[in-house]
Amino acid sequence: MLASFALTGYAGLRLLSGDRWPLVVVWFVGAALLHDLVLLPLYSLADRAVCAATAGTGRHRAWTGYARVPAALSALLLLVWFPLIAGSADAPGGASAAHYTSATGLPGDVFLSRWLLLTAALFALSAVSLLARTAAPRLRGTAARARRRRATKRRSASAGR
Repeated sequence: MLASFALTGYAGLRLLSGDRWPLVVVWFVGAALLHDLVLLPLYSLADRAVCAATAGTGRHRAWTGYARVPAALSALLLLVWFPLIAGSADAPGGASAAHYTSATGLPGDVFLSRWLLLTAALFALSAVSLLARTAAPRLRGTAARARRRRATKRRSASAGR
């Protein structure tokens, strides 16, 4: 925990040093307002829609997590990499794409397609997990019925001797 605070303090000092600190403060205030006034109602509405869509099933509360987790991870990635995903960093005067390219040597224009692929992969992995969770009890039930049938056949075969 102390190492985490030390790293956070170091990152904060590096971020706030120089002449760009007012932009950082504006970004944090804007992000808080955007989250509270726009994003929170949107993802609450989306969550209610998922709950309503799965309400007819017996396990709707357990199943909504399979939509919530990939959506939250995708939204987090979008929040962190938004300037590069939106392509706004490549706008005239956008120093972050040039800075990203000079710092990493990688192109800054592939983030949208990679974010979409990663989002699709997260939802596919979640769907496979849900399928495995719902199919496992059925498979266990089938295996248990087969064991009972074999045991019954053995008993009837041994009783017939």
